[in-house]
Amino acid sequence: MAKIATWNVNSVKARLPNVLEWLKAEAPDVVCLQEIKCMTDAFPRLEFEDAGYSCAVHGQKTYNGVAILARGNIEDVREGLPGMEGDEQARYIEAVVDIGGRMARVASIYLPNGNPVDTEKFTYKLRWMDALGAHARDLLALEEPVVLAGDYNVIPEDGDVFDPDGWREDALFRMEVRRKFRALLNLGYTEAYRTLHKEIGRYTFWDYQAGAWQKGFGLRIDHLLLSPQATDLLAACDIDKGPRGKPKASDHTPIWCELSP
Repeated sequence: MAKIATWNVNSVKARLPNVLEWLKAEAPDVVCLQEIKCMTDAFPRLEFEDAGYSCAVHGQKTYNGVAILARGNIEDVREGLPGMEGDEQARYIEAVVDIGGRMARVASIYLPNGNPVDTEKFTYKLRWMDALGAHARDLLALEEPVVLAGDYNVIPEDGDVFDPDGWREDALFRMEVRRKFRALLNLGYTEAYRTLHKEIGRYTFWDYQAGAWQKGFGLRIDHLLLSPQATDLLAACDIDKGPRGKPKASDHTPIWCELSP
Protein backbone atom coordinates (compact mmCIF):
# COMPACT_ATOMS: atom_id res chain seq x y z
CA MET A 1 0.00 0.00 0.00
CA ALA A 2 1.40 3.41 -0.97
CA LYS A 3 0.49 6.43 1.16
CA ILE A 4 0.45 9.81 -0.58
CA ALA A 5 -0.10 12.96 1.48
CA THR A 6 -0.38 16.69 0.89
CA TRP A 7 0.34 19.41 3.44
CA ASN A 8 0.57 23.18 3.26
CA VAL A 9 3.28 23.65 5.88
CA ASN A 10 3.24 27.48 5.89
CA SER A 11 7.07 27.77 5.98
CA VAL A 12 9.04 24.53 5.90
CA LYS A 13 11.80 25.95 8.09
CA ALA A 14 9.40 27.14 10.80
CA ARG A 15 7.55 23.79 10.81
CA LEU A 16 10.52 21.49 10.21
CA PRO A 17 10.41 19.73 13.63
CA ASN A 18 6.66 19.13 13.22
CA VAL A 19 7.06 17.84 9.67
CA LEU A 20 9.92 15.50 10.57
CA GLU A 21 7.98 14.19 13.57
CA TRP A 22 4.96 13.49 11.38
CA LEU A 23 7.06 11.77 8.71
CA LYS A 24 8.58 9.50 11.32
CA ALA A 25 5.21 8.64 12.87
CA GLU A 26 3.16 8.19 9.68
CA ALA A 27 5.83 7.07 7.17
CA PRO A 28 4.08 8.28 3.99
CA ASP A 29 5.63 7.17 0.72
CA VAL A 30 5.10 10.53 -0.99
CA VAL A 31 4.41 13.97 0.50
CA CYS A 32 3.47 17.08 -1.46
CA LEU A 33 4.33 20.28 0.40
CA GLN A 34 3.04 23.79 -0.29
CA GLU A 35 4.00 27.24 0.95
CA ILE A 36 7.53 26.17 1.77
CA LYS A 37 8.46 29.89 1.65
CA CYS A 38 12.12 29.47 0.74
CA MET A 39 14.38 29.41 -2.29
CA THR A 40 15.17 26.01 -3.75
CA ASP A 41 18.78 26.05 -2.50
CA ALA A 42 17.60 26.97 1.03
CA PHE A 43 15.23 24.00 1.30
CA PRO A 44 16.23 21.67 4.20
CA ARG A 45 17.07 18.86 1.81
CA LEU A 46 19.62 17.16 4.05
CA GLU A 47 17.18 16.81 6.92
CA PHE A 48 14.60 15.16 4.66
CA GLU A 49 17.20 12.94 3.02
CA ASP A 50 18.30 11.82 6.49
CA ALA A 51 14.65 10.91 7.11
CA GLY A 52 14.70 8.72 4.00
CA TYR A 53 13.21 11.01 1.36
CA SER A 54 14.33 12.24 -2.03
CA CYS A 55 13.29 15.83 -2.79
CA ALA A 56 12.09 17.81 -5.79
CA VAL A 57 11.73 21.50 -5.01
CA HIS A 58 10.42 24.59 -6.79
CA GLY A 59 11.10 27.42 -4.37
CA GLN A 60 10.60 31.15 -4.11
CA LYS A 61 11.92 33.66 -1.62
CA THR A 62 9.53 34.43 1.27
CA TYR A 63 6.33 33.34 -0.52
CA ASN A 64 4.72 30.29 -2.13
CA GLY A 65 7.00 27.39 -3.07
CA VAL A 66 6.16 23.70 -3.55
CA ALA A 67 8.00 20.42 -3.11
CA ILE A 68 7.61 16.66 -3.49
CA LEU A 69 9.21 14.23 -1.05
CA ALA A 70 9.36 10.53 -1.96
CA ARG A 71 10.83 7.38 -0.45
CA GLY A 72 11.45 6.01 -3.93
CA ASN A 73 13.02 7.57 -7.00
CA ILE A 74 11.85 10.93 -8.33
CA GLU A 75 12.02 11.30 -12.12
CA ASP A 76 10.81 13.55 -14.92
CA VAL A 77 10.47 16.66 -12.75
CA ARG A 78 8.52 19.60 -14.17
CA GLU A 79 8.68 22.99 -12.44
CA GLY A 80 5.91 25.45 -13.19
CA LEU A 81 2.43 24.94 -14.63
CA PRO A 82 2.23 24.59 -18.42
CA GLY A 83 0.27 27.49 -19.86
CA MET A 84 1.58 29.85 -17.18
CA GLU A 85 5.01 30.44 -18.66
CA GLY A 86 6.57 33.60 -17.27
CA ASP A 87 4.71 33.27 -13.98
CA GLU A 88 7.17 34.18 -11.23
CA GLN A 89 5.12 32.54 -8.49
CA ALA A 90 6.33 29.04 -7.59
CA ARG A 91 3.04 27.16 -7.32
CA TYR A 92 3.41 23.89 -9.24
CA ILE A 93 5.82 20.99 -9.38
CA GLU A 94 5.21 17.58 -10.95
CA ALA A 95 7.23 14.39 -11.01
CA VAL A 96 7.05 10.67 -11.62
CA VAL A 97 7.57 8.69 -8.40
CA ASP A 98 7.90 5.04 -7.50
CA ILE A 99 5.06 3.89 -5.23
CA GLY A 100 5.81 0.33 -4.26
CA GLY A 101 7.08 -0.79 -7.64
CA ARG A 102 4.48 1.11 -9.64
CA MET A 103 5.18 4.50 -11.19
CA ALA A 104 2.74 7.35 -10.62
CA ARG A 105 2.75 10.97 -11.69
CA VAL A 106 2.26 13.32 -8.75
CA ALA A 107 1.86 17.11 -8.67
CA SER A 108 2.15 19.44 -5.71
CA ILE A 109 -0.18 22.39 -6.25
CA TYR A 110 -0.53 25.70 -4.44
CA LEU A 111 -3.44 27.32 -6.23
CA PRO A 112 -3.75 31.12 -5.82
CA ASN A 113 -5.97 32.46 -3.05
CA GLY A 114 -7.63 35.08 -5.26
CA ASN A 115 -8.67 37.64 -2.66
CA PRO A 116 -9.76 40.40 -2.91
CA VAL A 117 -12.16 39.36 -5.67
CA ASP A 118 -12.31 42.84 -7.22
CA THR A 119 -8.58 42.82 -8.02
CA GLU A 120 -6.17 41.21 -10.47
CA LYS A 121 -5.56 38.51 -7.85
CA PHE A 122 -8.94 36.95 -8.60
CA THR A 123 -8.39 37.17 -12.36
CA TYR A 124 -5.01 35.49 -11.86
CA LYS A 125 -6.65 32.69 -9.88
CA LEU A 126 -9.20 32.01 -12.62
CA ARG A 127 -6.50 32.07 -15.31
CA TRP A 128 -4.36 29.70 -13.25
CA MET A 129 -7.27 27.30 -12.86
CA ASP A 130 -7.88 27.35 -16.62
CA ALA A 131 -4.23 26.43 -17.21
CA LEU A 132 -4.46 23.67 -14.62
CA GLY A 133 -7.55 22.29 -16.31
CA ALA A 134 -5.85 22.22 -19.71
CA HIS A 135 -2.79 20.46 -18.30
CA ALA A 136 -4.91 18.04 -16.28
CA ARG A 137 -6.65 17.06 -19.51
CA ASP A 138 -3.30 16.43 -21.19
CA LEU A 139 -2.20 14.24 -18.27
CA LEU A 140 -5.27 12.04 -18.68
CA ALA A 141 -4.12 11.21 -22.19
CA LEU A 142 -1.09 9.46 -20.67
CA GLU A 143 -3.44 6.85 -19.18
CA GLU A 144 -1.34 6.42 -16.05
CA PRO A 145 -1.93 6.94 -12.31
CA VAL A 146 -1.96 10.70 -11.67
CA VAL A 147 -2.41 12.41 -8.30
CA LEU A 148 -2.98 16.18 -8.35
CA ALA A 149 -2.41 17.04 -4.70
CA GLY A 150 -2.31 20.31 -2.87
CA ASP A 151 -3.82 23.41 -1.39
CA TYR A 152 -6.43 24.32 -3.98
CA ASN A 153 -7.82 27.29 -2.06
CA VAL A 154 -11.23 26.00 -3.15
CA ILE A 155 -14.14 25.12 -0.86
CA PRO A 156 -16.10 22.65 -3.01
CA GLU A 157 -19.43 22.51 -1.14
CA ASP A 158 -21.41 24.11 1.68
CA GLY A 159 -20.48 21.23 3.99
CA ASP A 160 -16.79 22.08 3.55
CA VAL A 161 -16.93 25.42 5.41
CA PHE A 162 -18.13 26.25 8.92
CA ASP A 163 -20.20 29.27 7.75
CA PRO A 164 -21.28 28.88 4.10
CA ASP A 165 -23.34 32.06 3.96
CA GLY A 166 -20.52 34.12 5.41
CA TRP A 167 -18.09 32.84 2.77
CA ARG A 168 -20.29 33.12 -0.37
CA GLU A 169 -18.38 36.05 -1.85
CA ASP A 170 -14.90 34.96 -0.79
CA ALA A 171 -12.53 33.95 -3.60
CA LEU A 172 -12.31 30.45 -2.12
CA PHE A 173 -16.07 29.91 -2.43
CA ARG A 174 -17.21 32.07 -5.32
CA MET A 175 -19.31 30.16 -7.82
CA GLU A 176 -16.83 30.84 -10.66
CA VAL A 177 -14.13 29.06 -8.68
CA ARG A 178 -16.30 26.13 -7.67
CA ARG A 179 -17.37 25.64 -11.29
CA LYS A 180 -13.76 25.44 -12.43
CA PHE A 181 -13.01 22.93 -9.68
CA ARG A 182 -15.98 20.81 -10.80
CA ALA A 183 -14.73 21.10 -14.37
CA LEU A 184 -11.55 19.32 -13.24
CA LEU A 185 -13.66 16.50 -11.84
CA ASN A 186 -15.76 16.39 -14.99
CA LEU A 187 -12.61 15.73 -17.02
CA GLY A 188 -12.44 12.37 -15.28
CA TYR A 189 -10.67 13.06 -11.99
CA THR A 190 -11.96 11.79 -8.65
CA GLU A 191 -11.80 13.80 -5.43
CA ALA A 192 -10.40 11.10 -3.15
CA TYR A 193 -11.69 12.35 0.18
CA ARG A 194 -15.28 13.01 -0.84
CA THR A 195 -15.46 9.68 -2.66
CA LEU A 196 -14.90 7.81 0.60
CA HIS A 197 -16.39 10.28 3.11
CA LYS A 198 -19.86 11.75 2.80
CA GLU A 199 -19.93 13.43 6.22
CA ILE A 200 -19.67 17.21 6.35
CA GLY A 201 -17.76 19.44 8.72
CA ARG A 202 -14.34 17.81 8.20
CA TYR A 203 -11.70 20.45 7.53
CA THR A 204 -8.03 20.81 6.55
CA PHE A 205 -7.50 24.49 7.45
CA TRP A 206 -8.23 26.61 10.51
CA ASP A 207 -7.18 30.25 10.55
CA TYR A 208 -4.84 31.53 13.25
CA GLN A 209 -7.29 34.35 14.00
CA ALA A 210 -10.24 34.47 16.42
CA GLY A 211 -9.65 31.03 17.92
CA ALA A 212 -10.77 29.25 14.75
CA TRP A 213 -8.98 26.01 15.67
CA GLN A 214 -10.39 25.90 19.18
CA LYS A 215 -13.90 26.70 17.92
CA GLY A 216 -13.78 24.25 15.01
CA PHE A 217 -14.22 27.04 12.46
CA GLY A 218 -12.49 25.40 9.51
CA LEU A 219 -12.43 24.95 5.75
CA ARG A 220 -11.72 21.93 3.56
CA ILE A 221 -9.47 23.38 0.87
CA ASP A 222 -6.69 20.77 0.52
CA HIS A 223 -7.52 18.05 -1.98
CA LEU A 224 -6.25 14.92 -3.72
CA LEU A 225 -7.57 14.55 -7.27
CA LEU A 226 -6.99 11.16 -8.89
CA SER A 227 -6.98 10.06 -12.51
CA PRO A 228 -9.11 7.00 -13.35
CA GLN A 229 -6.02 4.79 -13.17
CA ALA A 230 -5.21 6.11 -9.68
CA THR A 231 -8.87 5.92 -8.61
CA ASP A 232 -8.85 2.21 -9.41
CA LEU A 233 -6.11 1.84 -6.77
CA LEU A 234 -7.78 3.99 -4.08
CA ALA A 235 -8.06 2.10 -0.80
CA ALA A 236 -8.33 4.85 1.84
CA CYS A 237 -8.26 8.61 2.36
CA ASP A 238 -8.44 10.72 5.49
CA ILE A 239 -7.55 14.00 7.18
CA ASP A 240 -4.99 13.90 9.99
CA LYS A 241 -5.90 16.69 12.43
CA GLY A 242 -3.08 15.85 14.82
CA PRO A 243 -0.42 18.22 13.45
CA ARG A 244 -2.77 21.24 13.65
CA GLY A 245 -2.90 20.88 17.42
CA LYS A 246 0.89 20.93 17.87
CA PRO A 247 2.83 23.96 19.13
CA LYS A 248 3.93 26.25 16.28
CA ALA A 249 1.58 24.42 13.92
CA SER A 250 0.80 25.26 10.33
CA ASP A 251 -2.74 26.53 9.83
CA HIS A 252 -3.27 23.52 7.52
CA THR A 253 -3.11 19.83 8.41
CA PRO A 254 -2.19 16.83 6.21
CA ILE A 255 -4.65 14.90 4.11
CA TRP A 256 -3.59 11.54 2.68
CA CYS A 257 -4.75 8.68 0.51
CA GLU A 258 -3.59 5.09 0.14
CA LEU A 259 -3.25 3.43 -3.24
CA SER A 260 -3.09 -0.35 -3.45
CA PRO A 261 -0.13 -1.93 -5.31
